[in-house]
Amino acid sequence: MAAKPRPLNRERILNAALAMADADGLAALSMRKLGQRVGVEAMSLYNHVANKDELLDGLLDLVIAEIALPAPGEPWREGMYRRVHSAREMFLRHPWALQLMETRKNPGPAHLRYYDAVIGCLRESGFSLELTAHAFAVLDSYLFGFVLQEFKLQTELGGVVDELATEMAQKLPVDVYPYFSEMVAWHAAKPGYRFGDQFDWGLALVLDGLAAQRAREVAAND
Repeated sequence: MAAKPRPLNRERILNAALAMADADGLAALSMRKLGQRVGVEAMSLYNHVANKDELLDGLLDLVIAEIALPAPGEPWREGMYRRVHSAREMFLRHPWALQLMETRKNPGPAHLRYYDAVIGCLRESGFSLELTAHAFAVLDSYLFGFVLQEFKLQTELGGVVDELATEMAQKLPVDVYPYFSEMVAWHAAKPGYRFGDQFDWGLALVLDGLAAQRAREVAAND
């Protein structure tokens, strides 16, 4: 007896699109190829997603739902640390998602829950609206910038930073570039060097700065 075909629905379409984007990037994702992936004509997809834009919005919402949100009542520092780490892990699993996040203008339910949970954690911990806005912006700027640099190093160097740095250190004229040579030899050329290992150091610096600013804000209001 032939197996009954799986029903086509929005969830199945988005999961198929997610697999395609992860395997080949967003550029390879088309409605025609997606239809082939789920075994239907492309026109059948439009019964569940109105157009390519709606598909991309849904795809972004699907991966944002993977980010661990601050729990109600969780201390702000722990909540921000966990969610920033979780967001970085999500972007590393889905390298296309960062670019998509910067271009989509219609946040879905998971995206809105993400915003609300992060803002809520800060506000319930005593952050003013102004400091909450600054905190959200600086944390995401650090996260996005760091992940972009990770992608750049992986793409250009294949992740083998220490080997390239060792080769560079051997070629650099120390008398011309003394400080750069010193940094390359001491830091990046160490065996097993990984740029990603610096993520926690920078995040702690940002969180320390926010904690200090919050303490100043509290003192000013006493």
